[in-house]
Amino acid sequence: MSAVKESVGGRRRDVLRVLKAAAAPMSIVAIADELGVHPNTVRFHLDSLLGDKQVEQVTPERKGPGRPAQMFRATRQMDRGGPRRYRLLAEILAMGLTAEGDAAGKALAAGRAWGRQLQRRGRTRKSVEHLIDVLDELGFAPERRGRKQIGLRHCPFLEMAEARAGVVCPIHLGLMQGALENWSAPVTVERLDAFAEPDLCMAHLGAAR
Repeated sequence: MSAVKESVGGRRRDVLRVLKAAAAPMSIVAIADELGVHPNTVRFHLDSLLGDKQVEQVTPERKGPGRPAQMFRATRQMDRGGPRRYRLLAEILAMGLTAEGDAAGKALAAGRAWGRQLQRRGRTRKSVEHLIDVLDELGFAPERRGRKQIGLRHCPFLEMAEARAGVVCPIHLGLMQGALENWSAPVTVERLDAFAEPDLCMAHLGAAR
């Protein structure tokens, strides 16, 4: 099965490569001739490339009677198939905050601003229960621990938190505070104990002021 997927992916890249190298839009037949394959094979891969917005269909110039051939060209954009380096971006931003004064305060404010954008879905759920749902979606593996604590068993930014807890952990605290503020919740997260245990961070709940 993996060999079939690689073959399909390789042929699709071939179609895209031909279109990127072309000086002008090409027809399905012209692409097929270039690759030495059947036009139906090219048509199949073009459908996927069109869906991914890597290729676009061009209105052909009418020359003579009859239905003009469909013409295609590669979409002019940056390569979306290349590697991503989001961790590097996070390290750069965290380093920038650390270099400035009151890094923890600015990180907390940034987290709260982002948390205020989290919309509450439905009004029947209690605020803490809804916060737990949101934290679960974000990858924190939360668990309710009594009435005043939420345990976080997983950190989606673990490596960054271990290296720059003074920036990353205030962002997490601010995120929870901002979300609860946005929902006009009667509770807030007063503090976050990072790595209270080797496999646990602890958020402490209190009455909202």
